[in-house]
Parts: sequence; C-alpha cells; structure tokens
Amino acid sequence: MSEYVSPSSVPAQRTISPSEPLAQADPFELAEAAARSIRGRTQVNTHDIALILGSGWSGAADLLGETVATLPARQIPGFRAPAVAGHGGNVKSVRIADSDTHALVIGARTHYYEGYGVRAVAHAIRTAAACGARTIILTNGCGSVNPEWGPGQVVLIRDHINLTGASPIEGAHFVDLTDLYAQRLRDIAHEVDPDLPEGVYVQFRGPHYETPAEVTMAGILGGDLVGMSTTLEAIAARQSGMEVLGLSLVTNLAAGVGSSALSHDEVLEAGRDHAERISQLLATIVSRIARA
Repeated sequence: MSEYVSPSSVPAQRTISPSEPLAQADPFELAEAAARSIRGRTQVNTHDIALILGSGWSGAADLLGETVATLPARQIPGFRAPAVAGHGGNVKSVRIADSDTHALVIGARTHYYEGYGVRAVAHAIRTAAACGARTIILTNGCGSVNPEWGPGQVVLIRDHINLTGASPIEGAHFVDLTDLYAQRLRDIAHEVDPDLPEGVYVQFRGPHYETPAEVTMAGILGGDLVGMSTTLEAIAARQSGMEVLGLSLVTNLAAGVGSSALSHDEVLEAGRDHAERISQLLATIVSRIARA
C-alpha cells in the first residue's frame, strides 16, 4: 500500500479559516488543520474508520452507535455545505457500538462537477486520513448498466473506471491502484450479505446524466455502474494509505438501459424507499470491520 503523503515540510500550526480557498493552501496542510479542528471539537483523538455517505445512505450514521458530536461541515477548514439535495451537511463523530472504535461520518461530499477542483473533492478523504482513519467506506447512488440490477440493488465496487480526465494526485507520486478496493473488506461485506454482487463503477464528470451511447461505451469498457463521484475519492484514499470499501445503491437504470427519463428526484425517491434496509446493511458491515 502506498505511503501517506505527509505535510511535514510545511508549518503544521498555521491557522486556516474554514472559508480559505483550497487553491491557496497546501492540500495536506489544510487536511491537518481540519483534523485539528475535528479533534478539538469532538475530543476524540483518533477516528479509525471513515465513511462518505452518498445519496440514500445518510441514515446509517444513526445506526452505527453513539453520536459523540455533530459538526456543521462549513465550520471545519476546507469544507463547504453540500450543493446536492440528499446529502447531509454535517460531519459526525460516532463511537461504534460495542467497541472502542470511533467512526468519522462525513455527509458533506464535494463533487467534481461543482467546479471547485480536485483538491476540494479529495479534502474529506485527506482529512479522514489526518484524523487517523485507516479504513474508508465510500457510498453513492448510481445508474445501472446491467438491466438485472434495478433500483434498490446494492453493489460492491470491485474496480472503477475514471472518465473525469483528472486525478487528485499532484506531482511525481506514482500510486498503485491494482487492488484499490480491498478484497479483505469485500469479504467482510459478503459475510454480512453473501448475495451482494460486485461490479465496476464508472465515473463521468457530470452534472448532466450520461447519454445512451455513453452508457453503451461504459458497458463495452467493462463498467456495470455509472455515476458522478467516488473514483477520485478512492484514488486519494489509496494515496493516503487507507483501505477502501465501495458500495453503490442502484437508483435507476442508466440511459438507454431503462425506458424512463432520468432525474435527481428519481435518485432521491430510490434513496428514501430503500434507506432503512441499506442503512442497516452498512451499519452491520461497519460493526464487523471494527471488530475484525
């Protein structure tokens, strides 16, 4: 696993305001500042597991265990309120039930299409690493290229295809992505639900939905799912030395696979319809990981 890129070459204690633009601060220095803020306000020195909760997954935060603190994301250096309906705007510290392990639950995802740059997309991941997390769980809502996976199906991500044309890694840092989505964590998820299928997630830049021809292309390339998040976050997590587990909730059949028009309302509806089941699934997986 690749070595965590430390900001040790820059002053560690410079005060960074929550509103300071990411472009004006070293990304790892900013992550350290965010981690100091989280530690100070939660009084939790180490968060061992981190979760990024995408569309439909937010209910899992309440099932993990005792919420130690809830912080508005915009008050933490480098974070901003989410721009997408269905995403929470808070960062929570949760003590996982029946353990001494704490989880950092991030409901403030920045998408690449928002135009803030790749550093903003990766900031939550780098903050989690600076908080001590060695495992990160990335969730999303997505479209299915496979007509057999309809709304409500949860799919483990076994690999991805990044079609954004971007990377969160800057400079000559060569990171191996061969086993990016950890087999160990997927095995734990299969222990919880042996019927979970695995697939390849394809990230497009967005915010427009894919055309039928683009969905066909994704399938030809080996993709099973299409969406607008996750891959850049996963790359940043690997650079920071974390194990990655990815879970996708199918919210709709992708363009050309299904016959209905696509809308974000459909994504939100699928999330509401299946929230209780998938939240319980995720909470159980996290509990198993914490005890492993």
